[in-house]
Amino acid sequence: MFPLVQEMAVTGAPIRVPVTVACRVLGFSKQAYYQWLKRPVSAREREQRHLIEVLRRLHDNDEEGGYRVLADDIRDLGYEVSERRVWRLCKVAGIRSTIVARKTRYRPAGDPVGDDLISRDFTAEYLDEKWLVDITEHWTNEGKLYVCAFKDVCSRRIVGYAIDSRMKASLAVRALQNALINRGHPRGVIVHSDRGGQFRSKSFQHALRVNGLRGSMGRVGACGDNAAMESFFSLLQKNVLDRKTWATRAELRLAIVSWIEGKYHRKRRQRGLGRLTPIEFETIMRTSVDLAA
Repeated sequence: MFPLVQEMAVTGAPIRVPVTVACRVLGFSKQAYYQWLKRPVSAREREQRHLIEVLRRLHDNDEEGGYRVLADDIRDLGYEVSERRVWRLCKVAGIRSTIVARKTRYRPAGDPVGDDLISRDFTAEYLDEKWLVDITEHWTNEGKLYVCAFKDVCSRRIVGYAIDSRMKASLAVRALQNALINRGHPRGVIVHSDRGGQFRSKSFQHALRVNGLRGSMGRVGACGDNAAMESFFSLLQKNVLDRKTWATRAELRLAIVSWIEGKYHRKRRQRGLGRLTPIEFETIMRTSVDLAA
């Protein structure tokens, strides 16, 4: 009520109400109002404003996450905040998950934040010319495990990936950072994805820009726009995910990494690469470039 009294009493207000009258009508003393005026923002109010600001930043990076996701995220930053208080702060600030309607099975994709620079042309003359990225998920007895992977179109090698128990924008960013480290931070690479919230997030788009990468997005409901990436996940599904019931996330994580690094990269020969493995193909490509130089 005190800010309301202050607003009504200010000179130039549309309807100016004296402080004495306002306090009497609202049911408190002038002394209480003037004491508040000397220190209008309490320590708890300052803390609440700070927490709301932090929650807004976290929500901007993962707009699909609800208050439970935000509660986990803010605790990861070191704040001791209960899930109930996060719910109340989100309600006060109007912070809501973008997933609110569950009447239909499918949710419309978000607006693209980049043009389609691939146009289903899954060929590349050079390494690190085009990367494809997507996320897949699989159940374990402990819950879901998510894999975000980047694939080089030229060599079909998985140049970077990240695995986590939650599908957040940070998963895609970590996979991108892994790819950049593995490939020596190339610039100008076209990074093609679908319109998932993780790839439209501010943090992922920022990571593309600061590293000199060119974002590309497919159309709505056109699975063929990222078919080459889907083919890799299909192999992963058949060779690892569906082979057994996985007891723990750690067990499945180890199996995924072992298959990618031990079999897919080094043992699986591909007709599109002249019956070479991705590692063999890249070795030949890099040798040819060195000789030409």
